[in-house]
Amino acid sequence: LEMLKAIGERVSIPIIASGGAGKAGDFVTLFKTVPEVDAGLAASIFHRKELSIKSLKETLKANGIAVRTI
Repeated sequence: LEMLKAIGERVSIPIIASGGAGKAGDFVTLFKTVPEVDAGLAASIFHRKELSIKSLKETLKANGIAVRTI
């Protein structure tokens, strides 16, 4: 998170965070702590069925974080 924050303060291009999330709360922490991050990439937690995309989107919405509805 510290690295993403530092990058966000220095660049004007979109930032996509990738890796390190193990639960929905990790994404909430990411977007609340580093608002400069434009997106969070996840794959493994979905492939291993540790979290569903629908569940993650519901958690993000419940925490006031915008999500795509596609």
